Amino acid sequence: MKKIFKLREGDKNPDRIVEKIKHQLRKYLKREKKKKIEALNSFCDFECRFGIDEENSKKVSFNDVIQLLDKAREDDLRECYVEIVAVIKEKSLREDTD
Repeated sequence: MKKIFKLREGDKNPDRIVEKIKHQLRKYLKREKKKKIEALNSFCDFECRFGIDEENSKKVSFNDVIQLLDKAREDDLRECYVEIVAVIKEKSLREDTD
């Protein structure tokens, strides 16, 4: 998901707009986690980027995306860029140490 979210829309309350964006992001994560993964030792991880636009975005964790949305609202930004990419990663197997 690569999207530029508008934080101001007409007469709508900006707090409600930010809550709507957070809901969309959480819904996307939930949908991606439900997808079947072929490998047994794999899990779905997410690589996220956040910024004013695509060129100025930084790599962050998903929890940081939520906090940065709140900060963008406080800084009175007009829009922000959010990128979330699902990545399949292998679980490392623990070795038994007896």
